[in-house]
Amino acid sequence: MEQALLHDISGIFDNPPEKYLAEHFSLFSRFKAALNAGTIRAAEPDTSMPSGWCVNGWVKKGILLGFRMGSPVDMSVDPVRQPFIDKSTYPVRRFGPWDGVRIVPGGSSIRDGCYIGKGVVCMPPMYVNTGAYVDEGTMIDSHALVGSCAQVGRNCHISAASQIGGVLEPVGALPVIIEDNVLVGGNCGIYEGAVVKKNAVLGTGTILNRSTPLYDLVRGLIYRATDDQPLIVPEGAVVVAGSRAVSIGPGRDWGISIYTPVIAKYRDDKTGAKIQLEDLLR
Repeated sequence: MEQALLHDISGIFDNPPEKYLAEHFSLFSRFKAALNAGTIRAAEPDTSMPSGWCVNGWVKKGILLGFRMGSPVDMSVDPVRQPFIDKSTYPVRRFGPWDGVRIVPGGSSIRDGCYIGKGVVCMPPMYVNTGAYVDEGTMIDSHALVGSCAQVGRNCHISAASQIGGVLEPVGALPVIIEDNVLVGGNCGIYEGAVVKKNAVLGTGTILNRSTPLYDLVRGLIYRATDDQPLIVPEGAVVVAGSRAVSIGPGRDWGISIYTPVIAKYRDDKTGAKIQLEDLLR
């Protein structure tokens, strides 16, 4: 099935028809169903890659194809008090008790075309965009965002007001990856295809992107993104928001420091015990 979808989706994306027909919408519906089921995804583990992940560009093409094909429609529950207008191809995803997903009342939204594993807890209000993959047992807390094509592993905690950025375009770019058993603290931001390896902990307010190096105080290393590799947070790292002094020019004279994420330690039994307390909420 995957090879057939790959061939057909890529063909229509690369050679758009003059008009999208019923057969094209049927193809796109099958594509979204596979995204919802998790049988296809925008990125997947690949031990041959330096980051441990590879991007499936054809899946991103299929997501973008949905925006081309769709037309604006009224999706409002109450069009006067709270209007919602969006592409017809991307309604809110429907769930039932059999899906094993808790969506606590209070204004959350999950767009069609994303995988939400069993045991996921969604605290209001939160948002998951199309193309995302959220594996089993993860908690997405209030005011948190999981962006388009972001990949979140098992048993993670995406804390309140955290932003897991989406990377839909370009189609060859790796999206943000959060591996298994990661704790993302409140008000964190992970952007531009950063990869957070399993068992890592991001302290409150940590920002990760391609422009900001990560300083490892334990191992004496500096991690940076390159042209062909994203910023990678090592397995088990405990990252906190820090700063480094400006060493030249007026910034040095004025005593200015700029933000940088810092690895303060690596996860140990004490860190794990603190994180396990959240299991009582699941």
